[in-house]
Amino acid sequence: MGDAGPMNSADLAQVGVVGMAVMGSNLARNFASKGFRVALYNRTWARTQEVIDQHGSEGDFRASEKLEDFVASLERPRRIIIMVKAGAGTDAVIQQLTPLLEEGDIIVDGGNADFHDTRRREHELAEHKLHFVGAGISGGEEGALNGPSIMPGGPKDFYPVLGPMLEKISAHYEGEPCCTYIGPDGAGHFVKMVHNGIEYADMQFIAEAYDVLKAAGLSTAEISDAFRQWNTGDLDSFLIEITSIVLDQTDPRTGQPLVDIIVDQAEQKGTGRWTVQNALELGVPVNTIAEAVFARSTSGHEALRKAGQAALQGPDRSIAVEDRQQLLSDVRDALWAAKVVAYAQGLDEIRTGSDEFDWNIDISAVVKIWRAGCIIRAKLLDRISNEYAAQNLATLLEAPSVAADLDSAQTGWRRVIGLATAAGVPVPGFSAALAYYDSARDPRLPAALVQGLRDYFGAHTYRRVDDAGSYHIEWSGDRSETRTDA
Repeated sequence: MGDAGPMNSADLAQVGVVGMAVMGSNLARNFASKGFRVALYNRTWARTQEVIDQHGSEGDFRASEKLEDFVASLERPRRIIIMVKAGAGTDAVIQQLTPLLEEGDIIVDGGNADFHDTRRREHELAEHKLHFVGAGISGGEEGALNGPSIMPGGPKDFYPVLGPMLEKISAHYEGEPCCTYIGPDGAGHFVKMVHNGIEYADMQFIAEAYDVLKAAGLSTAEISDAFRQWNTGDLDSFLIEITSIVLDQTDPRTGQPLVDIIVDQAEQKGTGRWTVQNALELGVPVNTIAEAVFARSTSGHEALRKAGQAALQGPDRSIAVEDRQQLLSDVRDALWAAKVVAYAQGLDEIRTGSDEFDWNIDISAVVKIWRAGCIIRAKLLDRISNEYAAQNLATLLEAPSVAADLDSAQTGWRRVIGLATAAGVPVPGFSAALAYYDSARDPRLPAALVQGLRDYFGAHTYRRVDDAGSYHIEWSGDRSETRTDA
């Protein structure tokens, strides 16, 4: 350890990590724990020394104070993983590394990058005959250390060189690595973006379930017990598991449930917004994910909430319950059904993005690597992966086993939304998910009227159910119909 000097090939590191904040240092420790020699570099040498002082005994590390020494300490082709702040910080590191590298070397961005940036970087580095990999890494600090879900995208010929290493440090589910090649250029970061969008929705549904049960008079401890029970069935997932833990936590100062002490403003880092923004660009309806993003925005809109609380009237949020067990069953059904809809919307966005950018993403393979390591890992993913592997689905909702269970859940789902709405308890996620479900199955939507209005004020034309072509009514004239594409 220490500055890397001249060394023979047997002493060279097999992989290097740039950025020694918690995620980067934990990922480096993960590589070392799997037997790899790991080079370390951080812009601030003191931070690298701190990592070595605390964790140097855990594996074979090569720490360098200078970037040139870091690069020299790596075997060819060099495999360098950047774990720094997304955006300008990543670009700066790439610019510093590029002149030091040689043809065939690999740079991996393991941060939450905008996939458009990843596509640009891949193109720029290809001109230098370098491989650029955008790898989505999910699982937080613990996952980085003990095994995350990894979603790498980039030129396919990089994968035999780097893929086996990533698979080795990833989480494993029934012996299978939670890492696979996703597709060209920005495919990996696109999939990670959508993963995070689904995560936003999943957490929003959990919060709404908690809020409904609280409005029905259940104590925080009772709600925690309900989530603990749900985690043993079809809702078995990481987020359901930790919800029961968070609800069990008491505040060390007051002895009250911690959830009652936390300020009710949910923050966000941007990937949920990106999911919605890109869905809009692609024309994919992700209203459930969008409502989860907007719910966070509403929670933090202090001026709106202050004015609303002072001026607006409504029910008192009290839900009268005659059968508590029925309510718990209904909320569970609403939570499960909404979760399925969020997955359906996210996977539809991935499919559409894959078609748009010619990525050829295997949806079943993506879902399989989400089964462990990542934040949205859940029992449900086994079923989803199998359904996509068995047939070419336009939407997850049409999968036979999923459609049947949604049918069984919808009565309780509708009851929960009705009770919440009558009591003045906001459930935007549950409601948006049900609206999507009903819109998908509706044989005739009111969009016909929307198109008629568009033709009236903008001559945007319309199509007929009984004839081909596009038509326009002479609204300001004799109201005759004209075919516009003849």
